[in-house]
Amino acid sequence: MTDEPPLRRRAAASRTGNDTHNPPSARPEPSDAGTEPTSSESVPLTAPREGTPEPVTVPERLAEVVARFAAGSGPVALDAERASGYRYSQRAYLVQLRRGGAGTALIDPLPLPDLSALDAAIAEAEWVLHAANQDLPCLAELGLHPRRLFDTELAARLAGFERVGLAALTEQLLGYSLEKHHSAADWSSRPLPESWLTYAALDVELLTDLRDALDAELTRQGKSQWAAEEFAALVRTGARPPRVRAEPWRRTSGIHRVRGARAQARVRSLWYARDQIAARRDSAPGRVLPDSAIVAAAELDPKDEKTLLTLPGFGGRSVRRLARTWLAALDDARQLADDALPVTPAVEGPPPPHRWAERDPAAAARLTRSRELVLRLAGEHNLPPENLISPDSIRRLAWQPPEEITESTVAEALRTLNAREWQISLLLPTLAEALLPTPPTP
Repeated sequence: MTDEPPLRRRAAASRTGNDTHNPPSARPEPSDAGTEPTSSESVPLTAPREGTPEPVTVPERLAEVVARFAAGSGPVALDAERASGYRYSQRAYLVQLRRGGAGTALIDPLPLPDLSALDAAIAEAEWVLHAANQDLPCLAELGLHPRRLFDTELAARLAGFERVGLAALTEQLLGYSLEKHHSAADWSSRPLPESWLTYAALDVELLTDLRDALDAELTRQGKSQWAAEEFAALVRTGARPPRVRAEPWRRTSGIHRVRGARAQARVRSLWYARDQIAARRDSAPGRVLPDSAIVAAAELDPKDEKTLLTLPGFGGRSVRRLARTWLAALDDARQLADDALPVTPAVEGPPPPHRWAERDPAAAARLTRSRELVLRLAGEHNLPPENLISPDSIRRLAWQPPEEITESTVAEALRTLNAREWQISLLLPTLAEALLPTPPTP
């Protein structure tokens, strides 16, 4: 439990018209998982308790924040704002923190890229984040590494909530509504508007209250150990950067329309030309040249600027200025020898499931039985199937099960696929039975 006095909803605020920024001490009991409140039951939260703090931008003020949070008590609520859709990198452009006895702090990591002193000050505290896997990599770049954490989104999934966004959970469990209209803003812009800073501060205002409500719900459902194992796994692996794909250009939206290896080479050449420019500018690739423009050029293969600029996506001024770059990329693809053209990549892991029946009917039957088992168990335990076990893990296990099917060998295979012990205990022994050549008759 947090040591900070909770911000709690005033039940009659919406009826009386009184100020909702200073609610009294009575908070409603958490609803049953899956219960949705009506809009009249929630109170808009429009400002932090102590007001919106100014962003910390100089070392002297950062040292004050470090001292304040080191002297605070209880969990530390954290959040980070990125500029996805605007910037090439996934770095943090604002870090928000709140702790009992310390209040709220907003830190600008552009002038303060090393927050290791803050990390040391809160190292022993539990960190509370929402959708931690999104923020942990960019926090790690700043020197912030949790030793213990509580992920409110993941906790809500394990507890069986249908809506697991921060605003939905805050409304359902705490009775407050949060505005999320700045979630897609360009947080790399400076100065940050006051309304954005208020939005950012409110993202951590209720996190510890939400943590306590979800922790109580997990305890009630007997899932606290499940959550503890999931959170520990996030601490171990959550800060890892995303895996770099061998051929990232193949994820170009609309590439399925591009036929032939030569045309695919044009996609590849344009993609890498765009990526170099985007990285140099620190701009989102789609803002340099949209995927639709790459596909259009790959299909038509224009050979002069006039033809290129008639294609969809090439009309913008900044795109037109790079016309020679795009034409050079297309020419590079045109000059490639046949043996340098893209080839269908080797499939890592199992083939697409729709091909299993033809290639290996026994594996297709194992997959069907295993999927049915996962769906049944997930329903019995009120959680999403993908949180019981990842779909990829089930596919890999069904395609290539252990040579000898026993509970022990299947458990070891699941551990190799990074399954947690709580997942293994729920899946066995029925999963081992589903993987047998001829499963026992119920």
